[in-house]
Amino acid sequence: MLTAASTGVLIPVRRIFELLASIEELEDELVRTATHGRDRQRRDRSLSEEVSGEWRRGSGVVDGRVLSLPTPNEDTHGIHPQQGEDGNMTSLKRFHDSTGPTTTLSSKTYLRTLKSGKVQKVVRELYLRQDIPCSSKLCTACLDLAPPSFHRKSEPFVLSATPAATKHFPQGHYLVPDTNAFLSAMDLFEVEGTDFQDVIVLQTVLEEVKNRSLPLYNRLIALTKMEGKRFYVFFNEFRLETYVQRDVGETINDRNDRAVRKACTWYAQHLQQAVDARRSARQLAIVMLSDDKDCLRKARHEGVAASNLEEYVSALPDADRLMDMVAASRERRVTTQSKAAMLYPEHLSMSAMLTGVKNGTLHQGIFNVSPYNYLEGTVHVPAFDRSLIIQGRENSNRSVSGDVVVIEVLPKDQWKAPSSKVIEEEDVGKDENAEVDDDSPEAVVSEREKRALQDEVKKAHGQTAEGQKQPTAKIVGIIKRNWRQYVGHIDKDSVRSRNQESRAQQTVFLIPMDKRVPKIRVRTRQAGELLGKRVLVTIDSWDRDSRYPVGHFIRSLGELETKGAETEALLLEWDVQYRPFPKTVLDCLPAEGHDWKVPVSTSDPGWQGRRDLRDLLVCSIDPPDCVDIDDALHAKQLPNGNFEVGVHIADVSHFVKPNNAMDKEASLRGTTVYLVDKRIDMLPMLLGTDLCSLKPYIERYSFSVLWEVDKDANIVSSSFTKSVIRSREAFSYEAAQLRIDDNSQQDELTKGMRHLMMLSKKLRAKRMAAGALNLASPEVRVQTESETSDPVDVQTKKLLDTNQLVEEFMLLANISVAGKIYEAFPQTALLRRHAPPPKTNFEELSNQLKVKKGMEIHTDSSKALADSLDTCVEPAEPFFNTLVRILATRCMMSAEYFCSGTQAYPDFRHYGLASEIYTHFTSPIRRYADLEAHRQLAAAIEYEPLDASLQSKAKLEAVCKNINVRHRNAQMAGRASVEYYVGQALKGRVLEEDGFIMRIFSNGFVVFVPRFGIEGLIRLRDMATDGERESESVFDGENYSLEMRSGEKVQRRVDLFQKVRVRISDEAEESTGKRKIKLQLI
Repeated sequence: MLTAASTGVLIPVRRIFELLASIEELEDELVRTATHGRDRQRRDRSLSEEVSGEWRRGSGVVDGRVLSLPTPNEDTHGIHPQQGEDGNMTSLKRFHDSTGPTTTLSSKTYLRTLKSGKVQKVVRELYLRQDIPCSSKLCTACLDLAPPSFHRKSEPFVLSATPAATKHFPQGHYLVPDTNAFLSAMDLFEVEGTDFQDVIVLQTVLEEVKNRSLPLYNRLIALTKMEGKRFYVFFNEFRLETYVQRDVGETINDRNDRAVRKACTWYAQHLQQAVDARRSARQLAIVMLSDDKDCLRKARHEGVAASNLEEYVSALPDADRLMDMVAASRERRVTTQSKAAMLYPEHLSMSAMLTGVKNGTLHQGIFNVSPYNYLEGTVHVPAFDRSLIIQGRENSNRSVSGDVVVIEVLPKDQWKAPSSKVIEEEDVGKDENAEVDDDSPEAVVSEREKRALQDEVKKAHGQTAEGQKQPTAKIVGIIKRNWRQYVGHIDKDSVRSRNQESRAQQTVFLIPMDKRVPKIRVRTRQAGELLGKRVLVTIDSWDRDSRYPVGHFIRSLGELETKGAETEALLLEWDVQYRPFPKTVLDCLPAEGHDWKVPVSTSDPGWQGRRDLRDLLVCSIDPPDCVDIDDALHAKQLPNGNFEVGVHIADVSHFVKPNNAMDKEASLRGTTVYLVDKRIDMLPMLLGTDLCSLKPYIERYSFSVLWEVDKDANIVSSSFTKSVIRSREAFSYEAAQLRIDDNSQQDELTKGMRHLMMLSKKLRAKRMAAGALNLASPEVRVQTESETSDPVDVQTKKLLDTNQLVEEFMLLANISVAGKIYEAFPQTALLRRHAPPPKTNFEELSNQLKVKKGMEIHTDSSKALADSLDTCVEPAEPFFNTLVRILATRCMMSAEYFCSGTQAYPDFRHYGLASEIYTHFTSPIRRYADLEAHRQLAAAIEYEPLDASLQSKAKLEAVCKNINVRHRNAQMAGRASVEYYVGQALKGRVLEEDGFIMRIFSNGFVVFVPRFGIEGLIRLRDMATDGERESESVFDGENYSLEMRSGEKVQRRVDLFQKVRVRISDEAEESTGKRKIKLQLI
């Protein structure tokens, strides 16, 4: 028999069989506040260590039951809540027992059906406490009651002794929002300034927010870490006086609403006693904030001060601005709906969608809108070789690009060909009224849209890959919305009154920067002020009676085209975490700061398990001005004629420990984001640019991969070790190339670099022979002024042999590490795969090359594709081969991180690199995947034990899912930054350059300009001179050509892949407000 903590409750424990994953940071906060002292800590530690050998929570089987056993984690002590069931659960039923309201132990009993069909009884036991503090500086009782933390320090109280007053609460108040308040108005709580401070976040609400929306949960967690906001998480589910037992027949939602009201009542009584103890006449209010009508009614009946969002905000000093951020209430929308005709079909219920998907009559996929035609999108589903076309507003049925949707395939006589026409919302939807008049309801498809679609039907012909009909579908429901915050600008034509002094509310259109997103209706009192500015909004709803989604204003980013506003806009558009690192993260940094050094004595614990490689002639080769140096290399010839080669990587895992605040922040960010003028770091600068960076002439911790290779670059042996190195030099690619090519340089370091160069060329030849692809993407470098960061020139990036030198050895290190960690952890190795592209991906490009150039593309294997790309050459035009490789890159699948236990070994293959197994190891300063690979490799060589989070397949899958998204977003943000700065560099200039036609539509064509790495659409209407009509045209989809005619006379003809001369200027794009490159055919 083991005694659980100090409650006196005896728990028989026979066998503990499973360790659960690490616990949320805020649960740790509960543990720090829910203890009785050091004696109990020692008892709990001995209990948990006897059970698991670790300072963690466990669960076990007790007399045929599953028991939740509360055990502390490594730096805290106390009781943890149990968060959900394991993956075997298929059904769940809760029973209610008779635990009394005064006991300190509350039991919940479940029955769950396992996949085997057996029924298992599950008991969850909650230990209720009375020492969880209120955290108000008004309360001395809780100051005396609150136990010390693990470090014997009392946690500082959060809530102010003098909270803000409003018209309705003149003596000050604390806010207690319910779940829907956070879900619908998180933007309000994030407002900077004195509004929305002293907020009590209940555990009940926090858990509900997490279940409903993980992004909003992360934003709420961030608020609790901001000292100035004073958001306090109160664990009401573990305080005896605020715990609520669910009644028989009561819904979970009603039980949680009751828990919120009970917590408000307890806080009001508790703080009134605190105020009375101070002999103050102050009547501090505890205000429940909710938009739930029924909950508000019950709260007022129970004597709880309560307010809905609109009432509360209207009483604040900055009400006019803040009211724009209040989402339209559901009740108001329902009232409006009842008066209006329904424009869109009703979505199927979730159960109907799941049933249809299961029996194969419906299909699930992600809706992707065409960047060239906002009325057309596609959904890829496994049952079809080609993506299914979704054409028209009614068929897209209120979906936004990125939504997870359920579709129904239309009858074959309704199938259509993919669009061959550019249709932009700015043309078709111009001059629409944002205000909806009840007497003149909207049509789901406007007359202009009907005409555009009819023209499309007339022009589509032929049976080529461009013109043949394809399976077409309609969206019948939405599984998961991809709504986020959107950046755009206010459509000036939708603003009735531009008077900046006016505070009359009006409905306007926000035109998003992303052309794939429809216009958003926004009600605002600041329309006049917001004209000409970048504006951030979010979507609240898209009901059946509204042609467009409805949203609310969040904030203004600044004037259009200003550097600050445009940079912040692209960071928000691509969801880049760019806020400063919170104090909790900075507290994880070494206390010595920039003065930290590798210990002098090799007997220091920091040297334990490390090899001393300081005598090796190591150097780094990076882009110019690189300060976050992840990698360094060395090579030397051995007495037997072979070579020792080493890749040395910054030992970031020494400084960033699993599951601390810095690790969690790095996991969330996923990667460093490189913009033209700045870098958004994954790790604090102290680590990224100093302590971890392998700077020259300084000793640094590293993780080294060492090989012995023969003169043909065959690997004889390999080893992995933690090490200490001292880099001799930090070269740029150009400087390294000059050093290697300078025959007068015969020192040992230069000789080592020449060995590396020789071996890298042999490694590359082997990869290419195995079928590795040499693809291309348009890359340019924007030169900026050092002080102002203003762009002054644009240059195409030049690749040198030293670029390939570094690439080859980084690839070799990644492949070697992948094999090692997979050998050690076959179920949980974090790897990277690149799936082969479906044959249909290359059908279009293959047909284009065959028709226009008589060339063949073979995609049976990566080797076949690589060989056929090598044959796509035009002697008279060297760039043609690069153009084909750029187009081939766009036909590829995206590489992705994955957990080895989720794929069969043949699917590990990296198609582009022609490697059986691959991971990322060489850039841990800027990629979280590499940091995780370091931890796994350290465990594989028995340097240190592997953290539990890296032994959980579910945990790793979640990490991979996030970093896959973050990696792509970082790439897109970087490209958007280059695009903006190229536009700024060409502002006011007119140039003439060569370009290549890379796509043809029935009403225009896309031209790629290699000099600037840009592509632009030239529409036929843009070619008409002032006062002239758009010329007549004949689009030949079979031969990929477009003729511009005047009557029967052909004035001009353009063909796919044709080299043309274009005039380049700049213009502010009306649809997005962005300054973009304008191309004109000369």
